[in-house]
Amino acid sequence: MKPKRTILCVDDNEQTLSHRKIMLETRGYRVASFTRGAEALERFKLGGIDLVVTDLAMPGMDGAQLVASIKALSPHTPAILISSKTRAHDHESQADVFFARGMYAPADLLERIRLLLIRKRGPKRMLRPSHMPHQVGAA
Repeated sequence: MKPKRTILCVDDNEQTLSHRKIMLETRGYRVASFTRGAEALERFKLGGIDLVVTDLAMPGMDGAQLVASIKALSPHTPAILISSKTRAHDHESQADVFFARGMYAPADLLERIRLLLIRKRGPKRMLRPSHMPHQVGAA
């Protein structure tokens, strides 16, 4: 059995956070959930987080600030930003994906999470046949 991936979920709306956590856990993910960006960042620093899903508008550290802090520590950690604002370009963000709240199906979020985790892991390694020379340099 493959190891479970851990997703850091952050939303100041506890009901939304609870729904998202249940949805992810029933799909086999481990979920670390927080209602404050600063607490979520401290948890991220402990390690073991594979992906971040965060709300944009939160008191204190907002989602864009959280994503920027996480990307500064770990540039390859995928981040999804969710907001009730419908225009992503209104906010500067380093998030990999932006979803407008209420404008996406849960299946869309799950599929994007799956794809981002595959991208983070990288392609499966192909075994190099022994008769092929190893080339050095640019292709």
